[in-house]
Amino acid sequence: MSNPTPPFPEPGSAVPDFNMPASHDRTVSLTGLKGHPFVLYFYPKANTSGCTKEACEFEAALADLQKDGVNVIGVSRDGMPAIEKFAADHNLTFPLASDSDGRVTEAYGVWVEKSMYGRKYMGIERATFLIDATGHLVQAWRKVKVTNHVAAVRKAIATLTLQAAGG
Repeated sequence: MSNPTPPFPEPGSAVPDFNMPASHDRTVSLTGLKGHPFVLYFYPKANTSGCTKEACEFEAALADLQKDGVNVIGVSRDGMPAIEKFAADHNLTFPLASDSDGRVTEAYGVWVEKSMYGRKYMGIERATFLIDATGHLVQAWRKVKVTNHVAAVRKAIATLTLQAAGG
C-alpha cells in the first residue's frame, strides 16, 4: 500500500502535469492540451461493465463536447493492449490513456484504498476532472456513479462555456 495521496488541488489550482501513451497510437499531455478545456476521467478497468457504460456515454456526447471545444481523455492503469482492445470493442474515438506506472493516478489522488467483500486493496477511484484551457481545475467529481454522470459534466461545461462567452 502506498502513502496516502495529498488532497487534490482546489478549483482554480493548476493540475498535475502528465504525458501518457493513448489509444490509436496517440500521446496525451497537459502541454498538448493547453489552449482547450478538457475532461480527464479515471476509470478502474477497461472492458468492465461500469467502465464500458461510462466510456460509451462520453463517446455518445463527444460531438457536442467537441463543438464546445472540449476534449475528453479516459485514463486507467491498464496496459496499451487492453486499452486498444477496449477502444476497438466499443468504437471509442477519444484518447484512452495508459498510466501503467501509476504516476498520474497518484498525482490526481485517485489511487485509493478500496474494499470489496471485506478485502482491502488499492485501485482507481472513478473520478472526473474538468480542466480549463490554461491547465487549471474547474470542477472535480470524486467517487463517480456512472448513471447521469456525463450529463452532470456537460452541464458544468455549458456553465464554463457561458462564462467564457461573457454570459
